[in-house]
Order: sequence, then C-alpha cells, then structure tokens
Amino acid sequence: MTKVAAIDCGTNSIRLLVAEADPATGSLTDLDRRMEIVRLGQGVDRTGRLAPEALERTFAACRAYAEVIAAHDVSRVRFVATSASRDASNRDDFVGGVLDILGVRPEVITGDEEAALSFTGATRELATHQAALVVDIGGGSTEFVLGDERVRAARSVDIGCVRLTERHLLHDGELTDPPTAAQIAAIRADIERAIDEAAATVPMRDSTTLVGLAGSVTTVGAIAQGLTAYDSAAIHRSRVSYEQVKDITATLLAATHAERAANPVIHPGRVDVIGVGALILQTIMERTSAAEVVVSEHDILDGIAWSVAEAGA
Repeated sequence: MTKVAAIDCGTNSIRLLVAEADPATGSLTDLDRRMEIVRLGQGVDRTGRLAPEALERTFAACRAYAEVIAAHDVSRVRFVATSASRDASNRDDFVGGVLDILGVRPEVITGDEEAALSFTGATRELATHQAALVVDIGGGSTEFVLGDERVRAARSVDIGCVRLTERHLLHDGELTDPPTAAQIAAIRADIERAIDEAAATVPMRDSTTLVGLAGSVTTVGAIAQGLTAYDSAAIHRSRVSYEQVKDITATLLAATHAERAANPVIHPGRVDVIGVGALILQTIMERTSAAEVVVSEHDILDGIAWSVAEAGA
C-alpha cells in the first residue's frame, strides 16, 4: 500500500484527498477527504487575472492542507490546477505561492488532461465495459469524456457554474437573484454553443451511461433524494432522472438567495451558482437524450491519486 495525497484546485473549490492506494488490487482507501470553497476564479472571466483576495483564500486552504499531509506522513503529493489558473495572466503568482506553502509545484493541466483524470476517477470502480459519457461540471469549465476501458474522446469547454453566473448575472458587483427569463435564455445559449463545440470531438450519443461529477451534480443528487444533510455515501452512485433534474433546475432558478441558502445540502459557497450548474446538467441531458444521470462522488481527485500511486508503482 502507498500513501498518496492529491489536490485538485478548480475555479470554485480546492479539495484534498489523502489515500492508501494498492494498484495491484485496484483499491483506493480514503484516509482524509476535504473541500474548501475559495472561489479562485473570482472575476477571471472578466479580468483575465486571479484576484489578490482569491489567491489569499486559496493559500489559506493550502496551509491547512499542508498540516493534514504532514500528519499522515505522505511521501508523494500531486497538485493539479484547472480552469481558472489556465486562464489567468498572473498564474505565476499562484504557482509560486503554492510551491512556497506545500513544497510541490502545481501542474496547470490542459482541458484534455483534466478530462482523462476525471474519467479515471469516475469509472475505475465501475468496472464497466460499456461506453460511458463522463461530464465534469466545474466552476469555470466542463469536461466531456467518452470511454470504456480507456478514453476514446475528450473535450473541455469554457462553461461552468461560476463563469456563466458571473458573465450573465453579476453586474456592478450585484447578482440578479433570481435571474430573469432573458438571462436564463442567454446562459442556455452559451451552454448550447459549448455543447456543439464539444460534440465536434466527442460522439456523445455513442454512450450507454451518463456519469455526472463535481459539486453541481452531487448537490442536485442530494436535493433529488430530499436529504436533510449532505451524505456522500447516499449520493455516490445514485441515479437522478431527467424529469427530476428539470424540476430541480426550475426550482433553483426561481428561488431567491435566501431560499436556496435554507436548503442544508447546498454548500454556502454554491448558493449563488447552483442554479446555473443545474441548468448545465439539464441541457447536457437534453442534448444527449439521457433518461438519467449516475451521480459520482469519485472524480478528478481520485484520478489524480491514482496517477500518483501508479507513477511510483
């Protein structure tokens, strides 16, 4: 068994997984899994830069994670950064800060690399030989990956719950809440264009199963079950029908901030963006004619952990 640490830093959240991995048996056992909403991608779509306050929130989380990693005596760590840091002109500030705190250089990976890691994390335990379409709906981007035993096609596109919320609903620092019908139509148009772009590379309708990853999807899964507290075990591998996703999306988009915040399964850092995240999922299901989505709590973070374990095997 090998102890590894994986860190996934996205547009909205930064997550840590410390695990024991055994490549021989294919087992990955969690020792510590945690998440902080840091909104690293705050304003990146508009300014092209990482905001100082967003960097400091991220560095504070890194300091806490460094303590966890040290406590578990982990020998190998991989830090992967995705959409927000790819887009930022000052990403060297981010790279230098992380290196100083954790002693490991963050890898600002491409969308295709992100997609492959997400696919591995989501499907390794499923042991399916049928074609699966994995969609990872993040804060700044969404990855589409089609594969079976291996990745057959992948594409990352610049739609995410934070990016589209800021682009269409944030004006002069004020969020339109709830959004107007015209704003929702504009968001949907962006989603449709991005799906067209992804479909040029990924034959989405070749899949037999749609697997959904990341916070927007898992939150929709929790709402679908009527949970009164977020329960990863109950959410993982649950199935949500298209009709449920459609109804939940409509409810979220019609709700006020206070109404969404009152739902205990919606993390405070997702309250402003969950409606758009759900709309991305609904639109993908419509375009792929998916009757349901399999919700996975295992995603790019698990894929990163496996990449570390297998590199040292």
